[in-house]
Amino acid sequence: MRISRKLAALAAFFVIAVAVAACGGSSSTIPSGSVATVAGNPITLSAFNHWMYVAAKDQAAQAAQQGQVEPVIVANDPPEFKSCISQIRHDVPTLAKTPDATLRKDCNQVFTQFKGEVMAFLIEGYWYQGEAHRLGIKYTDEQLQKDFDKAKKAQFPTEAAFQTYLKSSGETKEDILFQVRVNQIFAKLLKKHERPVDDAAIQAYYEKHKTEFGTPESRDVHLIRIKTQADAQSAYNALKSGTSWDAVAKQYAEDASAKANGGLLQGVTNNQEEAAVNTQLFNNPVNKLLGPIKGIFGYYVAEVTKITPAKQEPLEKAKPTIKQLLTSQEQTAAQTRVNDTAKKHWLHRTFCRRTYSVANCANYVAPRTVTTPTPAPTTTTGNSTLTGATTTPTGTVTGTGTGTTTTGH
Repeated sequence: MRISRKLAALAAFFVIAVAVAACGGSSSTIPSGSVATVAGNPITLSAFNHWMYVAAKDQAAQAAQQGQVEPVIVANDPPEFKSCISQIRHDVPTLAKTPDATLRKDCNQVFTQFKGEVMAFLIEGYWYQGEAHRLGIKYTDEQLQKDFDKAKKAQFPTEAAFQTYLKSSGETKEDILFQVRVNQIFAKLLKKHERPVDDAAIQAYYEKHKTEFGTPESRDVHLIRIKTQADAQSAYNALKSGTSWDAVAKQYAEDASAKANGGLLQGVTNNQEEAAVNTQLFNNPVNKLLGPIKGIFGYYVAEVTKITPAKQEPLEKAKPTIKQLLTSQEQTAAQTRVNDTAKKHWLHRTFCRRTYSVANCANYVAPRTVTTPTPAPTTTTGNSTLTGATTTPTGTVTGTGTGTTTTGH
């Protein structure tokens, strides 16, 4: 399911699927206190603010995992961002005297980043439930409770551990319940769109990718690169008269590795060496002295000492691997089909206020792109911006997000 890790649960701000399936809604009928509507069903401002806080909490938690301390800055009061600016001045002492205009710009950057995630997250939650209703997919409250209990037991050994998670993440039990609901609905939608991986598909893949299921022929060889043709001929004559590869390599080889091991290469496969050398190595039998061979970077003498035949893995042995691969590919394709189908049926019924508009809104207008010079890197001095507000574990930066944890229930 395409949901940001920052937003790892679904808020209980979705109406039930029957209501989502209602028709209607337009950009002019977004109720007061809402940021968007899907088929006439509102997404409340309190819901949006709640998940902006969850996103900010998650970012701070990620920083903590990297040994940093980062304040929980909640930028959810556009366009002036008075609360956000006040919070930065309170929680980041090094930015206390930074001009309002600079901090407002930083708050807007944070708002824009998280807004895209939060709005897509909430809107798609509506879409999936609407799709389930449209396709007649049922998911009862009894099933929800059973799946919730199972997930909770798997993730949290005790009730205390669960409550600790809720407190640290800023989420509620209702958020988790709706995560389970929509995840299960999404799984059911996937099954509607998945296509079976049959024997014909497996065999077709095998025939097209045979080289991936087995090992090619390989050869162990002695190969020495020599600077001049005259020296290569002398090396060839010495080998022909019985001088060892080790002795010849030490006297004539250009490469240090060849001098050290008599030019021995093991498991050489076709086309691994340059063309002229490769032709000789793979068109001659073992124990035949070859050379001098003119190459790009000099002359070569060579000899094949061992041939290991190619091995082809039979279809029956390769079948489990291929089925697993094709199943994974089909699951990815099914996810794309679910999202594309949901977008087809619900995008034209989704409207957002301009400030909160994203690509999942029918009335979305992409911002104009302006090319600007790359700014110089900021630092964490007293004049730094919010992007440099992270401190080390010994710092004193903290943040509670007070006043932004409205759940909208």
